[in-house]
Amino acid sequence: MSRSSSSGPLTGLRIVEMAGIGPAPFCGMLLADMGADVVRIDRLEASGLGIAFPPRFDMLNRNKRSIAINLKCVEGVAAVARMIDDADVVIEGFRPGVMEKLGLGPGRFEETNPRLVYGRMTGWGQEGPLATSAGHDLNYIAITGALAAIGPADGAPVVPLNLIGDFGGGTLYLAMGVLAAVIAARDSGQGQVVDAAIVDGVTSLMTMQHALRAMGEVSLDRGRNLIDGGAPFYSVYQTADDRWISIAAIEPKFYRELVDRMGLGEDSPGDQYDRAGWPAMRRRFTEAFRARSRDAWCALLEGTDACFAPVLDLDEAAAHPHNAARQNLLKVSGVVTAAPAPRFSAMPADAPFPASAAGAETAAILAEWYFSEEEISRLRSSAAIV
Repeated sequence: MSRSSSSGPLTGLRIVEMAGIGPAPFCGMLLADMGADVVRIDRLEASGLGIAFPPRFDMLNRNKRSIAINLKCVEGVAAVARMIDDADVVIEGFRPGVMEKLGLGPGRFEETNPRLVYGRMTGWGQEGPLATSAGHDLNYIAITGALAAIGPADGAPVVPLNLIGDFGGGTLYLAMGVLAAVIAARDSGQGQVVDAAIVDGVTSLMTMQHALRAMGEVSLDRGRNLIDGGAPFYSVYQTADDRWISIAAIEPKFYRELVDRMGLGEDSPGDQYDRAGWPAMRRRFTEAFRARSRDAWCALLEGTDACFAPVLDLDEAAAHPHNAARQNLLKVSGVVTAAPAPRFSAMPADAPFPASAAGAETAAILAEWYFSEEEISRLRSSAAIV
């Protein structure tokens, strides 16, 4: 079924997404959540893309439809090229040169679809000494300085899931770049290639850290700085029931509220920004927070200006009253998933629908993209589709 009746600010935008893993499909999901009609090009053969997600769990491909095409035959490649000729955007996350080898590089569409926005998602970028090397999120954030800055002073760098590289420096920069290029194409009639490299995006995310370093406000010694866990008032603490809480009372007025509500007003743990006193302050906070349960601290500090929140696991997060009130987590086909974000006042997003099985809408999509019944039959006969 077409998404032409969907709501969202991107309704009417046609996107062809080459199936992949991680940041590129997440970008397609975000754009589909906002109303874009995203068609995923799956391969007929096994792709070796990692974990196999049954469709109802495959949330990075929600709100998309799927067409399965054999890209090892000329007819299959020609069919995809024809769809791209009629698309506003193409998204791909292969190594540099793969789309060109398939005959689907951006140069093929310069004359047939000059308004095309060609979004390219890689770890290292389209050029550079590492461009064709394999890698993953952890490798990309390692060379940007981000990984070295995360973790305790007396331990190894901490692996921050794949949020910073894949989804922060990758997906979000690709989505921003694609949308900027779409706006430009609508004004000028000229599309362009968007080269979204995770190393570029993460380096951009580190802008403030580079500025603080240049000012002499950031030490290269991990876990000794204001917002890397070094400051006792911006850290996590264990409670009496072996759970965890977070404190982020950076501003003096919030710090004063914190120590007052903790009952330390007359037994102050020291001047907030006197770094020489931070070890003693941390010991005082550690002792105090260890004396009560997490729920007790929630009752005392949550919802105040002490800048407090409990550290929740995935299951607990789904049940937290604030997340529930915001409806941040939904159930789609019985599976808990994040709600579309951000939110639009005039064009709210539809409830997500689950991912399609690979190739589930092949014939319907081809017909919608102006392939005749005879052409679809020929594609079947040539084994370009099944």
